[in-house]
Amino acid sequence: MAMNIEQARLNMVENQVRPWEVLDGRVLDVIARVRREDFVAPEHRQLAFADLCLPLGHGEVMMKPVVEGRVLQALELQPTDRVAEIGTGSGFLTACLASLAAHVTSVDIHADFTAAAAPRLQGAGILNATLLTAEAVNAWQPDELFDALVVTGAVSDIPPRWLTWLKPGARALVVRGQSPVQHATLLTHESAGRYREEILFETDLPYLVHAEPSPRFVF
Repeated sequence: MAMNIEQARLNMVENQVRPWEVLDGRVLDVIARVRREDFVAPEHRQLAFADLCLPLGHGEVMMKPVVEGRVLQALELQPTDRVAEIGTGSGFLTACLASLAAHVTSVDIHADFTAAAAPRLQGAGILNATLLTAEAVNAWQPDELFDALVVTGAVSDIPPRWLTWLKPGARALVVRGQSPVQHATLLTHESAGRYREEILFETDLPYLVHAEPSPRFVF
Protein backbone atom coordinates (compact mmCIF):
# COMPACT_ATOMS: atom_id res chain seq x y z
CA MET A 1 0.00 0.00 0.00
CA ALA A 2 1.36 3.42 -0.95
CA MET A 3 2.38 5.68 1.89
CA ASN A 4 0.21 8.70 2.55
CA ILE A 5 3.01 11.29 2.37
CA GLU A 6 1.12 14.20 3.90
CA GLN A 7 -0.24 12.11 6.76
CA ALA A 8 3.25 10.74 7.44
CA ARG A 9 4.62 14.29 7.45
CA LEU A 10 1.96 15.45 9.90
CA ASN A 11 2.61 12.45 12.16
CA MET A 12 6.34 13.23 12.13
CA VAL A 13 5.74 16.79 13.28
CA GLU A 14 2.96 16.14 15.79
CA ASN A 15 4.00 12.75 17.21
CA GLN A 16 7.79 12.94 17.05
CA VAL A 17 9.16 16.47 16.83
CA ARG A 18 6.68 18.47 18.92
CA PRO A 19 6.67 15.99 21.87
CA TRP A 20 10.46 16.28 22.04
CA GLU A 21 10.06 19.84 23.35
CA VAL A 22 10.20 21.51 19.94
CA LEU A 23 7.55 24.19 20.39
CA ASP A 24 8.88 27.03 18.20
CA GLY A 25 6.17 27.62 15.60
CA ARG A 26 8.63 28.77 12.92
CA VAL A 27 10.68 25.60 13.34
CA LEU A 28 7.66 23.30 13.25
CA ASP A 29 6.40 25.11 10.16
CA VAL A 30 9.66 24.79 8.26
CA ILE A 31 10.07 21.10 9.11
CA ALA A 32 6.55 20.52 7.82
CA ARG A 33 7.06 22.69 4.73
CA VAL A 34 10.41 21.44 3.42
CA ARG A 35 9.75 18.14 1.65
CA ARG A 36 11.99 15.76 3.58
CA GLU A 37 11.19 12.89 1.22
CA ASP A 38 12.92 14.78 -1.62
CA PHE A 39 16.20 14.81 0.33
CA VAL A 40 16.54 11.08 1.01
CA ALA A 41 17.79 8.37 -1.33
CA PRO A 42 14.98 6.75 -3.37
CA GLU A 43 15.42 3.43 -1.54
CA HIS A 44 14.77 5.19 1.78
CA ARG A 45 11.77 7.25 0.69
CA GLN A 46 9.37 5.07 2.71
CA LEU A 47 11.46 5.87 5.81
CA ALA A 48 11.74 9.61 5.22
CA PHE A 49 9.53 10.45 8.21
CA ALA A 50 10.60 7.65 10.55
CA ASP A 51 12.32 8.24 13.89
CA LEU A 52 15.58 6.95 12.44
CA CYS A 53 18.99 8.11 11.28
CA LEU A 54 19.12 7.35 7.56
CA PRO A 55 22.41 6.32 5.90
CA LEU A 56 23.88 8.75 3.38
CA GLY A 57 27.12 7.00 2.40
CA HIS A 58 30.70 7.48 3.58
CA GLY A 59 29.54 6.29 7.01
CA GLU A 60 27.45 9.46 7.45
CA VAL A 61 23.77 9.69 8.38
CA MET A 62 20.82 12.04 8.08
CA MET A 63 19.84 13.04 11.61
CA LYS A 64 16.51 11.99 13.10
CA PRO A 65 13.70 14.53 12.62
CA VAL A 66 13.54 15.09 16.39
CA VAL A 67 17.23 16.00 16.52
CA GLU A 68 16.89 18.32 13.54
CA GLY A 69 14.00 20.04 15.28
CA ARG A 70 15.92 20.54 18.52
CA VAL A 71 18.95 21.86 16.62
CA LEU A 72 16.90 24.40 14.67
CA GLN A 73 15.06 25.56 17.78
CA ALA A 74 18.24 25.96 19.85
CA LEU A 75 19.88 28.21 17.25
CA GLU A 76 17.00 30.76 17.49
CA LEU A 77 17.67 31.91 13.94
CA GLN A 78 16.53 35.34 12.81
CA PRO A 79 15.67 36.35 9.22
CA THR A 80 18.84 38.47 9.03
CA ASP A 81 21.23 35.75 10.29
CA ARG A 82 24.10 34.35 8.26
CA VAL A 83 24.76 30.71 9.08
CA ALA A 84 27.65 28.31 8.60
CA GLU A 85 26.87 24.60 8.37
CA ILE A 86 29.61 21.99 8.58
CA GLY A 87 28.34 18.83 6.95
CA THR A 88 25.84 19.39 4.13
CA GLY A 89 24.79 15.75 4.08
CA SER A 90 21.47 15.33 2.30
CA GLY A 91 20.83 19.08 2.21
CA PHE A 92 17.60 18.84 4.22
CA LEU A 93 18.89 20.71 7.26
CA THR A 94 20.53 23.20 4.90
CA ALA A 95 17.12 23.90 3.38
CA CYS A 96 15.54 24.36 6.81
CA LEU A 97 18.33 26.69 7.94
CA ALA A 98 18.04 28.73 4.75
CA SER A 99 14.27 29.00 5.23
CA LEU A 100 14.82 30.55 8.66
CA ALA A 101 17.87 32.73 7.98
CA ALA A 102 19.25 35.18 5.41
CA HIS A 103 22.01 32.94 4.03
CA VAL A 104 23.66 29.58 4.68
CA THR A 105 27.21 28.62 3.75
CA SER A 106 27.32 24.82 3.89
CA VAL A 107 30.60 22.91 3.68
CA ASP A 108 31.06 19.17 3.16
CA ILE A 109 34.20 17.13 2.58
CA HIS A 110 32.36 14.75 0.23
CA ALA A 111 31.92 16.16 -3.29
CA ASP A 112 29.09 13.73 -4.08
CA PHE A 113 27.09 15.08 -1.12
CA THR A 114 27.31 18.70 -2.26
CA ALA A 115 26.64 17.66 -5.87
CA ALA A 116 23.47 15.80 -4.86
CA ALA A 117 22.28 18.49 -2.46
CA ALA A 118 22.48 21.32 -5.01
CA PRO A 119 19.56 20.19 -7.23
CA ARG A 120 17.53 19.20 -4.19
CA LEU A 121 17.85 22.71 -2.78
CA GLN A 122 17.05 24.24 -6.16
CA GLY A 123 13.98 22.03 -6.41
CA ALA A 124 12.87 23.23 -2.99
CA GLY A 125 13.19 26.86 -4.09
CA ILE A 126 16.19 27.51 -1.83
CA LEU A 127 18.30 30.21 -3.45
CA ASN A 128 20.12 31.59 -0.40
CA ALA A 129 22.51 28.70 0.26
CA THR A 130 26.10 28.35 -0.95
CA LEU A 131 27.52 24.82 -1.06
CA LEU A 132 31.26 24.26 -0.83
CA THR A 133 33.31 21.07 -1.00
CA ALA A 134 36.12 21.43 1.54
CA GLU A 135 37.64 19.97 4.71
CA ALA A 136 36.33 22.16 7.52
CA VAL A 137 37.90 20.64 10.63
CA ASN A 138 41.45 21.72 9.86
CA ALA A 139 41.58 23.54 6.52
CA TRP A 140 38.63 25.61 5.28
CA GLN A 141 38.58 29.19 6.50
CA PRO A 142 35.60 31.48 5.81
CA ASP A 143 36.00 35.10 4.77
CA GLU A 144 33.21 36.32 7.04
CA LEU A 145 31.86 35.96 10.57
CA PHE A 146 28.59 34.17 11.23
CA ASP A 147 25.56 34.62 13.47
CA ALA A 148 25.21 30.85 13.86
CA LEU A 149 27.20 27.69 13.29
CA VAL A 150 25.77 24.18 13.15
CA VAL A 151 27.74 20.96 12.83
CA THR A 152 25.84 17.91 11.57
CA GLY A 153 28.40 15.27 12.57
CA ALA A 154 30.04 14.61 15.91
CA VAL A 155 33.45 15.76 17.11
CA SER A 156 35.49 14.39 19.98
CA ASP A 157 36.49 17.96 20.85
CA ILE A 158 35.41 21.30 19.40
CA PRO A 159 38.18 22.79 17.22
CA PRO A 160 38.98 26.22 18.71
CA ARG A 161 39.27 27.68 15.22
CA TRP A 162 35.53 27.24 14.69
CA LEU A 163 34.76 29.60 17.55
CA THR A 164 36.73 32.39 15.87
CA TRP A 165 34.13 32.37 13.09
CA LEU A 166 31.36 33.63 15.41
CA LYS A 167 30.16 37.18 15.83
CA PRO A 168 29.54 38.43 19.39
CA GLY A 169 26.19 36.99 20.43
CA ALA A 170 26.41 34.17 17.87
CA ARG A 171 25.38 30.60 18.67
CA ALA A 172 27.09 27.33 17.76
CA LEU A 173 25.45 23.90 17.98
CA VAL A 174 27.97 21.06 18.11
CA VAL A 175 27.59 17.38 19.06
CA ARG A 176 30.70 16.33 20.94
CA GLY A 177 32.02 13.59 23.16
CA GLN A 178 32.59 9.86 23.10
CA SER A 179 30.16 7.57 21.28
CA PRO A 180 27.69 6.15 22.21
CA VAL A 181 26.94 8.99 24.64
CA GLN A 182 27.56 12.35 22.99
CA HIS A 183 26.14 15.71 23.99
CA ALA A 184 24.50 18.29 21.78
CA THR A 185 26.09 21.46 23.10
CA LEU A 186 25.03 25.05 22.50
CA LEU A 187 27.80 27.63 22.77
CA THR A 188 26.98 31.33 22.87
CA HIS A 189 29.71 33.86 22.14
CA GLU A 190 29.26 36.36 24.94
CA SER A 191 32.23 38.70 24.46
CA ALA A 192 36.00 38.86 23.98
CA GLY A 193 36.38 35.16 23.33
CA ARG A 194 34.11 34.09 26.21
CA TYR A 195 31.59 31.35 25.44
CA ARG A 196 28.69 30.13 27.53
CA GLU A 197 28.02 26.40 27.19
CA GLU A 198 24.73 24.57 27.63
CA ILE A 199 24.25 20.83 27.17
CA LEU A 200 20.87 20.29 25.51
CA PHE A 201 20.46 16.54 25.06
CA GLU A 202 22.27 13.25 24.49
CA THR A 203 22.59 11.68 21.05
CA ASP A 204 25.00 9.57 19.00
CA LEU A 205 26.22 10.57 15.54
CA PRO A 206 29.09 9.44 13.31
CA TYR A 207 32.19 11.57 13.68
CA LEU A 208 33.22 14.09 11.07
CA VAL A 209 36.31 13.11 9.11
CA HIS A 210 39.38 14.27 11.11
CA ALA A 211 37.28 14.87 14.25
CA GLU A 212 37.31 11.33 15.63
CA PRO A 213 38.66 10.51 19.12
CA SER A 214 42.31 9.61 19.36
CA PRO A 215 42.87 5.82 19.43
CA ARG A 216 42.95 4.34 22.90
CA PHE A 217 45.76 1.94 23.60
CA VAL A 218 45.03 -0.93 25.98
CA PHE A 219 47.93 -2.81 27.55
